[in-house]
Amino acid sequence: MKSPFALIALALFLGACASIPTPAERLAAADRLAQSRGWQMARIATGPFVLAAWHPVPLPRSERLTVYIEGDGFAWMSASRPSYDPTPRDPVTLKMALAQPGGNVAYLARPCQFTDAEATGCAMAYWTNRRFADEVVAATDRALDVLKQQAGARSLTLVGYSGGGAVAALVAARRRDVDRLVTVAGNLDHQTWTAHHRVTPLTGSLNPADAADALQRVRQWHFVGARDEVIPPAIAAAYARRFTSRQGLTVLTEPGFDHHCCWAEEWPRLWARLGFDSP
Repeated sequence: MKSPFALIALALFLGACASIPTPAERLAAADRLAQSRGWQMARIATGPFVLAAWHPVPLPRSERLTVYIEGDGFAWMSASRPSYDPTPRDPVTLKMALAQPGGNVAYLARPCQFTDAEATGCAMAYWTNRRFADEVVAATDRALDVLKQQAGARSLTLVGYSGGGAVAALVAARRRDVDRLVTVAGNLDHQTWTAHHRVTPLTGSLNPADAADALQRVRQWHFVGARDEVIPPAIAAAYARRFTSRQGLTVLTEPGFDHHCCWAEEWPRLWARLGFDSP
């Protein structure tokens, strides 16, 4: 017979699960948000993955395209239990993309997000230990080719939030057309990050800090939240130490911010702080 405490715990767990929007509901909410600004969803086939994207249709022609790359999303139900679908409950990066004051902008989700991970057989490893795997970076790279061609762009600005910052950095290290890399609460050194939290290393994932030599040529701005306990400021500091020269690399600390607050809400101000001559 189960103890009353076990039954209570089970009831609480099931109640918590019931309160989590389904992947379809999360997709619908993100789509409503994007459509409210005239953006439409696209699905980009990249080989092993189909990546979800949102952008104005048609994507305006411009010399520069800024692409926002989503974070890890709803990767974990609890500290020890992965979710069955990583589609974000709160698409912070999509909100940031929609809030950019000017310029030509597109949003790109991560593998298995907004695409019904269960139905498509998307492996759980791609939002846990292999979230920054070579095939993930390669898929993002191919999706950027598609978006860049549609916009007729010559150069790219990549903006990545949380784990999306890692993917943005890894992609930037491979390309010659990314001349501006912006990360927000980015996981720029996952080896330091897993050691800090004393959790299992991300075996099978590439580490942005290991790409420092290739990234030396890319101008970079890395926002960190002083109150961020998920990806603390020490992670960006460890990443920066891997560079032989820090010319062109700027770490910007926001005193009152944590991992979630208040990046999307304050993004127009933060974007202006970067001082780009052209969006």
